[in-house]
Amino acid sequence: MPKPMHRSRSLRRLNRVTRSGANVIHYKRRANSLPHCAICGNELNGISLSKNGGKSRRTNSRIFGGVLCSGCSAEVVKLGSRVENGEMRLNDIGIKQRMYVLQLVAH
Repeated sequence: MPKPMHRSRSLRRLNRVTRSGANVIHYKRRANSLPHCAICGNELNGISLSKNGGKSRRTNSRIFGGVLCSGCSAEVVKLGSRVENGEMRLNDIGIKQRMYVLQLVAH
């Protein structure tokens, strides 16, 4: 019976044959996936997965950096300014973008 930590599928199972001919199972942690935009789902550019340096080296320093891609964040800024000027209402904005527009308007 494997250890309790090896019973979940968070670790990948690798079947290996040792030099003595025994079949064993090696457990390996899965690789992290690249970060994606919270609205459109595209991969984010300019994000480093390495742990070298501070947070400012690993992610963008602009608004919603590391969460939204540049196109979606520009769209949110446009919608936020329209809501502040009274040209649009919050109910006219899509549900995915509404949360980020509320964050932008609150600041």
